[in-house]
Amino acid sequence: MSFIADTQTLDDLNLAGRYRPDSVFNLFNKVKTRGGEQLLFKMFHHPMSDANQINARSALLKFFSRQALVFPFSREQVNDIDEYIAIHNGSFISTFLNITGKKIAAVALRDDAYPALSKQIKTTITLLKRFSHYLEQMNLGHEDHPFLLMLEEIKSKMSTGNLKWIKSLPDENDISLFNVIRLDHLLRHTHTADMQNILTSIYELDVYIAVGNVAITKKFSFAKALPDGSIIDAENLRHPSIEKAVGNPVSMSNAANVLFLTGANMAGKSTLMKSFGIAVYLAHMGFPVAADKMTFSVKDGIYSSINVPDDLSLGYSHFYAEVKRVRKVAEEICRPLRLVIIFDELFKGTNVKDAYDATLAITEAFSNQVECLFIISTHITEAGETLRQKGGPFQFVYFPSILENCKVPTYTYRLQHGISNDRHGMMIIENERILELIESGAN
Repeated sequence: MSFIADTQTLDDLNLAGRYRPDSVFNLFNKVKTRGGEQLLFKMFHHPMSDANQINARSALLKFFSRQALVFPFSREQVNDIDEYIAIHNGSFISTFLNITGKKIAAVALRDDAYPALSKQIKTTITLLKRFSHYLEQMNLGHEDHPFLLMLEEIKSKMSTGNLKWIKSLPDENDISLFNVIRLDHLLRHTHTADMQNILTSIYELDVYIAVGNVAITKKFSFAKALPDGSIIDAENLRHPSIEKAVGNPVSMSNAANVLFLTGANMAGKSTLMKSFGIAVYLAHMGFPVAADKMTFSVKDGIYSSINVPDDLSLGYSHFYAEVKRVRKVAEEICRPLRLVIIFDELFKGTNVKDAYDATLAITEAFSNQVECLFIISTHITEAGETLRQKGGPFQFVYFPSILENCKVPTYTYRLQHGISNDRHGMMIIENERILELIESGAN
C-alpha cells in the first residue's frame, strides 16, 4: 500500500502543484528534461510506505548530493531524441525503402523529412557518446542501488558490449545515405530496448542530480525511516520555501502523540504545522527535508485540515465542512490506519462554547489512537488547560509574542512549552485605528 494524502492535504501543504510557482514540487523542479519533470511529478504523487524503499532512495539522493554533479545535456537535445526513439522501425528492408523515399523527395521536391532525420541521428549519436564519456568520468562508487547498477550496465554495454560501436563512430557533419539507413535501423529496431533504458536512466539521472543539488543548496538533510514504532523526531525543523526560516524541534511518540499548539495570530502556528506536514510527506518520498536531522516511523498517510472551504453548492457552512473533515479522518483512523493528522484551529466556524466542547472531546478521543500522531492548534486555550488537568499523552507548546512599547506585538517564532495566554486581538484592532475610523465616518 502506498502512502496516502488526499487532495485537500496536498493543497493545504502546497505540495504537488506543477503550475503553482511557490509549490514544494517546484522547489525541487530544477530538472532539465520533459521526461525528468514527468518522473519527478510521479514521485510527488506516490510517496512510499516501506522503510527499506524509503531509505534506499534517500541513500541514492544523498550520494548525488555528495557528487554535486551538473546534468550534461540540454532539454532540447533529450526531448528531440525522445521523440526520435519513440517511433520504432520494422525490418531493414522497410527502413531502407522508407529512408530512400525520403532522400528522393529531398532531392526532387526539396522535402525536409530526410535532412530532419539525418539531424536527429547525428544528435542521438552525439548524446550517446557524451553520455558514455560522462559515465566513465562519474565516480559511481560501490553503492548498492538498482539505479547505479543500471548505470554500470549501460557503461559496460557502451564500452565492451553490444553498444560499443557507438563510440567508434566518427563525428561526421554529413552522413551517407547508407549510414543513415544503417544507424536508423540499429537505433530504432535492433537496440530499441537499450535505447529506452538509456533514456530512462537519463531522466532518472536528471531528477537525482536536481534533487541532490537542492539538498546541498538549501542545506536540507535526509531523514531515516524506521519500520516499526510510532515516532517522529526532527531537529531544527523549518519551512522549506521560507528563506532564513526559524527552526524548531518537534518530537512525538505514541507516549505523547498529541501536540497541542497555541499562540497568537501571526505567531507561527500555521507555518509550523505546514513545515511538519511537508517534512513528513517528503520523508516518505525519500527526499531531503528542511531539518538538521529527522527520524520517523513509517506511516500509512497524512491528513490535514488547514484551509477547509465551505461548499455552498452542497449547502455546507464552514462549520459543517469542518465536521465533515473530522469525520473523514475518524473513518480513516478506524480502518485502521497509522496516520499523521494536522488540524489548524478546530471548529473555528462555530460559537466559542461549542468550539470548546468539541475541541476537548475530539482531542481526547484522538489521543487514544496511539498509532497516530496529531498536531492540533486552537485559540480555545481553556480546552488546553482542561486537558492538562486531566492528564494524558499530550504535549503543550506555544509560540510567544512580545509587546514592544506595550502596544506592538512581535514574534520570536520559537516554540516554548506550555499554553499561551496572549490576548492581543483587540490591541491589534486598536493599533489599526478601526474604531476611530468608523466613528469619524459617522460624524
